[in-house]
Amino acid sequence: MSQSNGKKILVVDDERSMREFLEIMLQKDGYDVQCAESGSDAVEIIQREFFDLVITDIRMKPVDGLQVLKECKRISPKTVVVIISAYASTETAVAAMKEGAYDYLPKPFKIDEMRAVIGDALQIKEEHETYQTAREGPLYFGCLIGESPAMCKVYELIERVAPASSNVLVTGESGTGKELVARAIHRQSPRGDRPFIAVNCGGVPESLIESEMFGYKKGAFTGAASTHKGLVEAAQGGTLFLDEISELSPGLQVKLLRLVQEKTVRMIGGTEDTSVDVRIIAATNRNLEMMVIEGKFREDLYHRLNVLPISLPPLRERREDIPLLSDYFVAKFRKTLNKDVRKISSYAIDILTNYDFPGNVRELENIIERGVVLESSSIILPDSLTLANYKKKRSLDLQPASTVLPPEGMDLDQYLAGIEKGLLNEALQRAQGVKLKAADLLGISFRSLRYRLLKYGFGDYEE
Repeated sequence: MSQSNGKKILVVDDERSMREFLEIMLQKDGYDVQCAESGSDAVEIIQREFFDLVITDIRMKPVDGLQVLKECKRISPKTVVVIISAYASTETAVAAMKEGAYDYLPKPFKIDEMRAVIGDALQIKEEHETYQTAREGPLYFGCLIGESPAMCKVYELIERVAPASSNVLVTGESGTGKELVARAIHRQSPRGDRPFIAVNCGGVPESLIESEMFGYKKGAFTGAASTHKGLVEAAQGGTLFLDEISELSPGLQVKLLRLVQEKTVRMIGGTEDTSVDVRIIAATNRNLEMMVIEGKFREDLYHRLNVLPISLPPLRERREDIPLLSDYFVAKFRKTLNKDVRKISSYAIDILTNYDFPGNVRELENIIERGVVLESSSIILPDSLTLANYKKKRSLDLQPASTVLPPEGMDLDQYLAGIEKGLLNEALQRAQGVKLKAADLLGISFRSLRYRLLKYGFGDYEE
C-alpha cells in the first residue's frame, strides 16, 4: 500500500465488488478510503467526517446517488462529488451536474480514466480554495487577477515603475484592463493617497474635452458663467490617467505636450500658467509608433509619454487565467444579482479556454454575467454561456461558402447540432474510435468530448 497523501475519499456503491475494487485501487494510489454500502449510510458518515471527494453510484435504494450528492453539498460544500452509473443517460448526467457533481462516469470505466478524473477534481478543488483565501501575490494583484507568466511580468513591472514619478504608457487590446493597471500603479506609488483622475480622450466630444481637461475662465465662451478648474488641476499631487490617448486631435496634442514638458496648464480664456504636479499614465489600444510614422501622432509627445512602457497581454495569450477570472466573476455576480450560482462547470470552462475572446477580459465578464442570469441551477453549464461569437466563429470556419438561409427559415440550434454530431462522428472515425485522439483532432479536452458524446447518444469507444 502506498504512503497516504492526506486526501480522504468516500466510496458509495451497493455492489460489493465495485466498492472493493475502488477501495483497493485508491489505497494503492495513496488515498485514505472509506466505503458505504448504501446512500443512507453515506449520509451518516458525511455528517460525522469530512471527505475531500465522494464517489457514488446513482442507482441505489432507498437513498440514491443524487440524494447523496444533494446532502453532501448541503453538509460539506467543499467536498467534490463524482457520480458513476451503469445506466448512463443525458438526463441523469445533466441532473447530476446541475446539483453540483464534478463529473459523471458511465460504468464500466477504465482505471486510467477514473484516476484522471479524481486527480483533476482534487487539483481544481485545491486551486479554488487557494483562490478563495489568496488576496496578495501574483494570483490576486490588487484588481488584477491571474497567475500566468505573462501577468506575473506585468505585476513585476507595476512594482518597479510605481515608486517613480515618470510617465507611463500602457498598451493593449480593448478589454485587457489598462485602467486597472493604471490604478494599481497609482495605489502603490507615493501618490496613492492623492486623487486619481481618469479621462477618456475618445469618449468626450473634441469641442468639450479641452475645457474639461484644462478648465476655463468666466466669459471664455458662450455659457461660461463662472471660472471652472479642469481635470488636470483636479489631479494635483496625484495621477492623471489619459485613456485612448490616440484619439486626441493635433491641437490638443500640442497642449498636452506643453503640460508634459512644462508641468503647467493654462485655462481657456486665461493669460497665466498654473503649475501642476501630476503623474501622467496614458493608455491606448492602437500602435502609436505606427501613428507617428503616418503623421497622425506627434513624435515628441509619444516619446514623452512612453518613458515607462507596459504592454498588457490579450486573454488568448494567458488562457490559464480564464478559470480564475471565471470564478471571480461568478462570485461577483452571485452577490450583485442575488443568484445562488456557486461555480462554472468544467465543460463550460473547456469551451471558454478554447475561445479567442476578441473582447478580452471585459467580454469574459459579460459572458459570465449572462450565464449567472440565465442559469437555473447552482452551476453554470455550457448551454447558459450564450457564446454567439464563439459559435459564429466555429461555424464560419467549417461551413461551405455557399450556405444560404432557406426562404422559410430554419432551426439554427438543430442545424448546429447536426454539424457538431457530424464532426464528432468523423473525428471518431479518423481516430479509429480512440476518444483521446478524437478530442485532439477537434481541439477540445477529453472531458468536453465525453460530454458531447453522452449528449448526442454516441456509443462507447476506446480511450
